[in-house]
Amino acid sequence: EMLDQEFHVHFISSSPHASPMELMRAVKESIMRAAETGMIAWDCRDEEEVFLIPNGLFHTGDNPMQAEICSQGGLNCNYFCRTCHVGGTKDYKESDSGYCTLFEVHAFHSTVFEPVPRSLRTPAEMANVIKNQFSIAMLPGAAEKVKTSVSMTGVWDTLSLNILQKLIEMGKRLHKCGTGSTPMQEPDVKMELEVELATLLDGQTLDDMINPLLGMTGVNIHLDTPTEILHTILLGVVKYFWGQTIFLIEKAKLLKIFHSCLDSIEREVLNAPSLNADYICNYKGSLIRKHFKSLAQVMPFVIYDLVPQSVVDGWTIIGELVVFLWHMQIDNLEVYLVSSINVILLC
Repeated sequence: EMLDQEFHVHFISSSPHASPMELMRAVKESIMRAAETGMIAWDCRDEEEVFLIPNGLFHTGDNPMQAEICSQGGLNCNYFCRTCHVGGTKDYKESDSGYCTLFEVHAFHSTVFEPVPRSLRTPAEMANVIKNQFSIAMLPGAAEKVKTSVSMTGVWDTLSLNILQKLIEMGKRLHKCGTGSTPMQEPDVKMELEVELATLLDGQTLDDMINPLLGMTGVNIHLDTPTEILHTILLGVVKYFWGQTIFLIEKAKLLKIFHSCLDSIEREVLNAPSLNADYICNYKGSLIRKHFKSLAQVMPFVIYDLVPQSVVDGWTIIGELVVFLWHMQIDNLEVYLVSSINVILLC
């Protein structure tokens, strides 16, 4: 209860100009400096001084933001997960065997290379791939090669992107042969680019210019970015399944019956105040979190004879999933994880 108090929330910074990763660098430096010396604070409960050593715990955000702070390239990459190496080439993921591996906890995936065991991403691995992209930027055709690297590895660092793009553009100019001129030799081009990189780094190392969270002590950013269940589940899975369900109900001209069934639900017993049938049916395309959270609990009982059984089964699984994800207290973590994973796999 004390952690929820306002004095435990400290606003640090916001900027219309600095990027999130630039702000994150300053936050990291502040935390690391404080961790080196520690801080004296006053414990208002025990009424005594305490010595605090701050440490990064986890980094919240929506899915695109968490992908960015993990230096992950997004869903269009062959390897689209910020946590592990799930994925493969487009053809592989669309194949029967490849598609199934996307839902397995432990699996083998195939690319143009030999199949390798799926493993978790690590900060050191991501940092090495980012540095390798700078090496690729020194080569002819760097733009396409870097693009291929991002697609094949799923690694894309927004903080160092400006420097990388400048190197690529300079490489294009140096490799380009003007009318009547002799093209530069490859070793000379590489030397020019290395000098330019040193200038852009301005006395710093490449490690100083890439994602600061990849080298933060005590933080594994790929494991310390908990899944943001609002957009992933309620405004993702539930929202789109709701849209398909309403489409079927309207197509069968059963919306009035659905309205009556929903309106007959005893809301007080469910502690679900967002089940206003008039509002939900009139604004069915503009619902928000509270509506979907309430609907997920009651939909199987409302639509059981209005839609195909497969749709009812889908809502039943969604209801179980929502219950697992919004647990306020987990007494047995092992049992909880096994049960929730089984439900997720059914989805």
